Amino acid sequence: MKRTHCMNCSGTRLAEFFDLGLQPNGNNFPSEETKNNEPLFPISMLVCEDCWQVQIAEFPSQEFLFTDHPYITGVNVPVVNHFKAMSAHIVEKLNLAKNSLVIDIGCNDGTLLRTFTEQGMRTLGVDPGKRVVDLAKSQGTTVCRTFWNLETGKALRHLNILPDVITATAVFYHLPDLHDFIEGLREVMTDNTVFIGQCVNCLDLIQKNQFDHFYHEHSCIHAIAPLKHLFGQHGMRILDVEHSEIHGGSFIVYVGLESNPRPTSESVQKAIDAEHAAGLNKLETYTEFAKRSRKNADDLVKVLKEIKAAGKRVVALGAPVKGNTLLNFCNIGPDLVQTATEVNQFKIGRLTPGTHIPIVHENTLEGTPDYYLILSWNFLDYFLSKYKQYLMNGGKFIVPVPTVRILSFDTVEKAPI
Repeated sequence: MKRTHCMNCSGTRLAEFFDLGLQPNGNNFPSEETKNNEPLFPISMLVCEDCWQVQIAEFPSQEFLFTDHPYITGVNVPVVNHFKAMSAHIVEKLNLAKNSLVIDIGCNDGTLLRTFTEQGMRTLGVDPGKRVVDLAKSQGTTVCRTFWNLETGKALRHLNILPDVITATAVFYHLPDLHDFIEGLREVMTDNTVFIGQCVNCLDLIQKNQFDHFYHEHSCIHAIAPLKHLFGQHGMRILDVEHSEIHGGSFIVYVGLESNPRPTSESVQKAIDAEHAAGLNKLETYTEFAKRSRKNADDLVKVLKEIKAAGKRVVALGAPVKGNTLLNFCNIGPDLVQTATEVNQFKIGRLTPGTHIPIVHENTLEGTPDYYLILSWNFLDYFLSKYKQYLMNGGKFIVPVPTVRILSFDTVEKAPI
């Protein structure tokens, strides 16, 4: 059912600014046998003209999206390195004592929690995904297999499990009900507890034309001004905001109860001022973003058709969910992109959702492609390093955002990205 009320403020002034059409679940990789039975769901993005929360018009069920989720944190080298640095920073910033309790919501295979364990913290994960929870447990991480909500918070409080820190990295915008999630937090938070959410930054997304961050799992995209309003409805306040380059531009928000003794950093108001200066409180900012994104999509298809006409071969580097938004929106299939390479065991041997490009392990790819289409463009620096020899030998990267670019070894050397 299409959303009629804002998921943040409950207002009714919801404006549609980008319709990406009907698409399959971008993280459900079909086989040859199941490829013709993929359910399709609309991806239409709205913005609330009262609180300026960006949100999807229709959100499929959590159970459908997440109980058999294929993403594995531990195979993503840039994210693993980011988590190591992030946990060390949190321990130092909050001056956490040994044996402090850290709960990670959406813990996946436990990668982040194990970095906290290495620093002497007690840890507990919460995640609904069977495959990733099995992976986490096999590596010694304690995990409750469930969704986070008010009921989960009450259950933990009944067990007197009161954490010092609660983390949710790339999770707090995958929710059908933001308020239910926050009420669950309140159940287990004390005056000193800090909730830390890492979120894709709406400001980066808009300014860098990152429309492929829009997919079914992302019920919303956050900015600091709407979040301040959201947490304020629950007697909570944002304590601090930090920026990270992870995932193409994210912020890390530190949140406590109103009674938390930590002061509110001036970084919060600075972030809100930057959002207003960029026009995130104006509808035309979003409609202009949609126009730029459509042009980008057209430009990408044009480049791929020119490469095909020249008899050259294109292979996709990675098969991330964001890449599947891009492929489906642009209607790019095996005729333009022959194969996709992956390291994730749950994707290899399957097909990309909707567009049905075969996925192989990166080590078993036959021959060397003339071009790699970088669907995981948010890790471009990592791939430039990993594939340096490929580029030196004459290979090229096609990067779809913020504008379509073709990178060779010479262009990278002259103007490092």
